[in-house]
Amino acid sequence: MSMPASFLKLARASALAALLTLAVSAFAQDGTIYPLDPIPEPNAIVLGTGGVENQPASESWFRQWGEPMVRNVTTATLTPYLPDPAKANGTAVIVAPGGGFRWLSINNEGWKIAKALNDRGVAAFVLKYRLIPTPPTIEGLQQSMNRTFAAVTPPAGGAAGGAAPAAAEPPRPPRPDLTNQLADAEAAYALILSRAKEWGVDTSRIGMMGFSAGAGLTMHCTLNSKTMKLAFIAPIYGGMGPVEVPKDAPPLFVAIAANDFLFNGQFGLIKSWYDAKKPVEFHLYQDGGHGFGMGYPGHPTYYWFEPFTHWLDHNGFLKAQAAK
Repeated sequence: MSMPASFLKLARASALAALLTLAVSAFAQDGTIYPLDPIPEPNAIVLGTGGVENQPASESWFRQWGEPMVRNVTTATLTPYLPDPAKANGTAVIVAPGGGFRWLSINNEGWKIAKALNDRGVAAFVLKYRLIPTPPTIEGLQQSMNRTFAAVTPPAGGAAGGAAPAAAEPPRPPRPDLTNQLADAEAAYALILSRAKEWGVDTSRIGMMGFSAGAGLTMHCTLNSKTMKLAFIAPIYGGMGPVEVPKDAPPLFVAIAANDFLFNGQFGLIKSWYDAKKPVEFHLYQDGGHGFGMGYPGHPTYYWFEPFTHWLDHNGFLKAQAAK
């Protein structure tokens, strides 16, 4: 084969590879909702907390932004992810994915997080909690998603007549009833306590982290649960409004992007913990939007997990201890 022909063949192959890469990238960034067959969860443990009233459809899965999602969850489960015994340090984390309490970004904000925690010697437990019902059809789901995001997105521009926006805190969307979700989290915590020896968990080192709605659930458990004694909490890109801090509040780690619609210039949560003289670490990233999970290359939020593990280490949670 002549040199020009070889070069032409190589160029064509390179062009095809580039097109395939672009196609895969486009699919990964596609916000269209695609039906998805249920993903097997062989290690999921049913928590036995009951069902969901007025549920019009059974649990179903879909794919969006290249990630698997699950909705209409009526049976809560907990899936353990245990680290290599040679790395295990006794610390455990309940991981609560987000999705507006209507669906769960179960991989991006659940399974991936759990595996990353395992690499640091931490046992992780992905909580698949019960959800607010969504319509049976994909079209109905899309409309439900649009309404969910519209409820928490501040309006564009300032006040009427071009005036500067008021300094007062923006109105909050109605808070959902989290009775089911709290019960699911408490059952997950109780299950970890009951099997702590088997799973190599130090019962004094159980924390919780959540993303978006999961961050809201993490805060709700911290502020309202009578049975969960969390050693630390990490609500990631959740609500930032002020709260009444419990006297026994655990150390708090928060990460959020400045262009996240849930930030909106609020620091109330951080100030609440600071004023209560409780340990708090806060990372505000220049950009990264909402729902970045483990992070996306090219955005500052791609690196949030390393500061989080440094924070865990600083607070003594990555140092190996015998399980209690």
